[in-house]
Amino acid sequence: MQGSLIDAFARQGVSRRSFLKYCATLASMMALPPVAGRAMAEAMAAARRPSVIWLPFQECTGCTESITRSHAPTIEGMIFDMISLDYQETLMAAAGHQAEDARLKAMRDNAGKYLLIVDGSIPLGRDGAYSCIGGRSNVEMLKEAAQGAAAVVAVGSCAAFGGIPRANPNPTGAVPVSDIVKDKPIVNIPGCPPIPVVMTGVLAHYLTFGSLPELDAKGRPKAFFGETIHDRCYRRPFYDQGKFAKTFDDEGARNGWCLFELGCKGPVTHNACATAKWNGGTSWPVESGHGCLGCSEPDFWDAGGFYKALSLPADPLGIAGAAAVAGAAVGVGIGFANRAKQGAAKSAHETTTLADLEK
Repeated sequence: MQGSLIDAFARQGVSRRSFLKYCATLASMMALPPVAGRAMAEAMAAARRPSVIWLPFQECTGCTESITRSHAPTIEGMIFDMISLDYQETLMAAAGHQAEDARLKAMRDNAGKYLLIVDGSIPLGRDGAYSCIGGRSNVEMLKEAAQGAAAVVAVGSCAAFGGIPRANPNPTGAVPVSDIVKDKPIVNIPGCPPIPVVMTGVLAHYLTFGSLPELDAKGRPKAFFGETIHDRCYRRPFYDQGKFAKTFDDEGARNGWCLFELGCKGPVTHNACATAKWNGGTSWPVESGHGCLGCSEPDFWDAGGFYKALSLPADPLGIAGAAAVAGAAVGVGIGFANRAKQGAAKSAHETTTLADLEK
């Protein structure tokens, strides 16, 4: 568990040149300037592997499944070279009392220094009885672990915003981490599940600088959530031209036209799916022909229906961004004019307001 990160790399035959290249890659992934690569190398060369405790609560294990498929850095590299993952129920060999003893020991030995990762919402109904580990409620375990943590990373939409467990009528009284922890730095990495490289990228930033990256108003790292899916989407030119698929199997869909009228929530969803992609950078939902569901935004499950088109907002800046307001407005106008001429298409696609989506 001891020793610097550069020592761990050296034991595996990683040269200084390779290490510098590795740090430059991390800097680029975090949207940092080129000079940050060398700064990261210097910081990481002297850094010691921090203890990481990962608590899984009311969740589906999808976030863990996602991070184990990370490709830059890999989960193996994060666990064995960069962090000391002292507790993670799904990945650790220990179980039962042995696992819980490992968690408590890591908390005692690294008090005030460990990084706490949480995935899953926290149910408050029936005094937390809806989700327990070792006979203890999630809310009790979270309060205990957060007390000695240096910072908290809420992984996935459930931990960040309540996610699907919090969807109406929310029978378990599920809440996000931020509703419980009020006195620690928290970074939200939403998504259902979140993108693997976003999770590992945030950990790499923490390892390098000893702090969380710059966050937006919803506690998300700006490097990955600073722009909308719409801003980065390769189908954006079709949106600007007013070319929209009307069904998932029509000519427009086959030609890769914009999926806005089929309910794509890309214009109001902040994430890096279009650039980071999934499965080792292979593809992402819109590239495979399905609109964005908005899973990295609060209350996405209740936000007006996955296949209902957004209405044109009163303030186009909210969707298009200042650089493309005119083109986007014209594109949407043409799209709605075309749809108005087709009665069948008009009746098939209901609309919801932007205000409803962002509640």
